[in-house]
Amino acid sequence: MTIGTEHEYSINDPGFRPLPVSDQILKSICGRFESEIVFGDVKLGKELQKTVLEIIPRSPSGDLLPLETRIHRGVRKFYDIFHDRYVLLGLGMHPTLRLDETAVWDHDEGEYYEIYDRLFNIRQHGWLNIQALQVNLSYRNEKDLVGTYNRIRSLLPYLIAVTASSPMVEGHLTGTCDNRLLYYRDNQKMIPQICNNILPEKIRSTADYNARMDEVYAILRGHGAEILCEEWVNSSGLIIRFSRRCLEIKALDEQECVHSDMAVCAFVRSLLRNRSFSPETDHGALTSLMEQVIRQGTEGIRPELRKLYSAAWQSATDDERRYLPVIENRIEHGCLAELITRELSHNREINPVLAGLASCLRENRSWTP
Repeated sequence: MTIGTEHEYSINDPGFRPLPVSDQILKSICGRFESEIVFGDVKLGKELQKTVLEIIPRSPSGDLLPLETRIHRGVRKFYDIFHDRYVLLGLGMHPTLRLDETAVWDHDEGEYYEIYDRLFNIRQHGWLNIQALQVNLSYRNEKDLVGTYNRIRSLLPYLIAVTASSPMVEGHLTGTCDNRLLYYRDNQKMIPQICNNILPEKIRSTADYNARMDEVYAILRGHGAEILCEEWVNSSGLIIRFSRRCLEIKALDEQECVHSDMAVCAFVRSLLRNRSFSPETDHGALTSLMEQVIRQGTEGIRPELRKLYSAAWQSATDDERRYLPVIENRIEHGCLAELITRELSHNREINPVLAGLASCLRENRSWTP
């Protein structure tokens, strides 16, 4: 099973004020306003909001170490060019961003954004202040696809628990670990079938999945939004990308460094390999669990997470075991959102915390408050 990742980072000045300059950064590198450019070992791309850049590997990988190496080289290359003029920061949302501090990409794809804005109003946090770690996993055939899809679906609440990293909105702790998902799941509420409350239904076949997508397309056509009738319009926490022959996990907050992102990938892939345990499959139970972990992170489900970690370790490759201790630390001490909240309860100054997190991304090390 090959794996590919997509990493979204906010662009800041040295004082961690968000800067809507992704277009200027891309132009300064290649000489024109491009949506995506080759950038050494990776591709550098725009997002909807100009305060975010995406770094993605140029190709998927069978092993995590070379994937990590390529992506972190991209981060280092960025700093080699811009030094301290811009500071990149992970996390699931920018912790202090106000909506008037960002802007929508306005150089191409405007026809898509106009439709999204007409239907849903993109001038909100669920559009302009979200940063996800997207994990893409290959599949061999339909049987493999359906089985892997259903298994990942059952794991989503646990993955959300260990990856939540968005405890702040506009500079304030909200008491919720994953604010990104709270905003994200409501950002298209006029057509709720698009996001399906993050947690997808179990499928029996690709025809089953496609039938549900056809329902979404019919609704979009009824709103004069035919242009959005593409596989990527699905905003659930897990979708199928037939064009790439992969499953895409969208429910995960970006972490503080590439090494931590790879740890999430190791956790997912090793759990998929282990068939000795059976995660919950009931939709109602999974939905309730997801609500809990969005609010509380790992708190309250550590015994279940420890069992999952044990299963992951048993089936992990040597390459994956290099990363899994990061997940063990999250389980025992809390996800990034819990750690940030705890640190800010002792020291209410946010900038020193953000400086530490930004250094972790630059140096590729996990954050230890």
